[in-house]
Amino acid sequence: MKLGIIGGTGMLGHHIAIAAMFKQYDIVIIHRKNSDLSRIKDLTFESRIADLNDRGSLIKAFTDLDYVVNAAAYYPTLPKPLASEIKTARLQMLFFIDAIKETKIKRALYVGGSIALPKSPNGIADEVMSYSKAPENSAPYVQVKWLMDEMARNAAKSGLPIIIGIPSMTFGEYDYAPTTGRLIVDLANQTIPAYVKGKRNVVYAGDAGRGLLLALEKGQFGERYLITGENTSTDLLVKMICKRAEVKPLEKILSIKFAKVISKIQETKYALFRGQAPTLSSTAIAILSSGQHLDGTKAKEELGYEPEFGMNDAIEKAYEWFKNENYIE
Repeated sequence: MKLGIIGGTGMLGHHIAIAAMFKQYDIVIIHRKNSDLSRIKDLTFESRIADLNDRGSLIKAFTDLDYVVNAAAYYPTLPKPLASEIKTARLQMLFFIDAIKETKIKRALYVGGSIALPKSPNGIADEVMSYSKAPENSAPYVQVKWLMDEMARNAAKSGLPIIIGIPSMTFGEYDYAPTTGRLIVDLANQTIPAYVKGKRNVVYAGDAGRGLLLALEKGQFGERYLITGENTSTDLLVKMICKRAEVKPLEKILSIKFAKVISKIQETKYALFRGQAPTLSSTAIAILSSGQHLDGTKAKEELGYEPEFGMNDAIEKAYEWFKNENYIE
């Protein structure tokens, strides 16, 4: 079977590719022209150039593939108008869906985010939960993740073979950006002054990659699958990272209300004068304020997914990788 992966140079895409190599898939990494392929030198793959903003390039890259994974779905990074962010997300998802249809892909996986799920009244969210309309939260990250989740599920209702895989907060190797691993880097380097309390579910990247591949292989079209690890709190997570990094525990807590004020100031300053990107962006605030515990029962029962590593293992593996890659001083 020939598997195409968009986002193979990122953490999740890389781990999906590793899981696929063990199952002897023929792997095709679909990447932008300027992607650094030295990051995936441990993989055996065919390279195809395409861009989610270019429908024709995706169709060309998807030709003769059996399965495809989109592990590089759009999310806001630098402050832009909401309308612009929604337009970009909508077009990229539309082009991805069109390419699946045109090339008759047998199975496609969209890697989404748990922020597309509303807050659960009982404190533990599952795949059934959905917004009846666009979320009231106007943060671009919330809006685009909700939109793309809706588009993927609607495409499946129209007959396309799309599954939605949603990993929880992921720590592990190959987090070059870094993304979620920034918490580990900043705590280890003692460059973060405070943290925001909240609920989290933490999964090791290797487990996430394996679980997402199972969702692609066994998932029902149009269904979501939460790929989870351990339910925890930010308090415990921060404590464990500080202990591993052998630094003084971070005890200062920042309220979400005050964090939003700081974010607004930083984003306004960036919009007016550019310079340094906000350290507390609206995306970061959306993620911090939306945390909740997750129920991974569906993936266990329908996919046979079970995490093999715990939260402590995920922190250890990510910390060692960041240390070896000189992210940590």
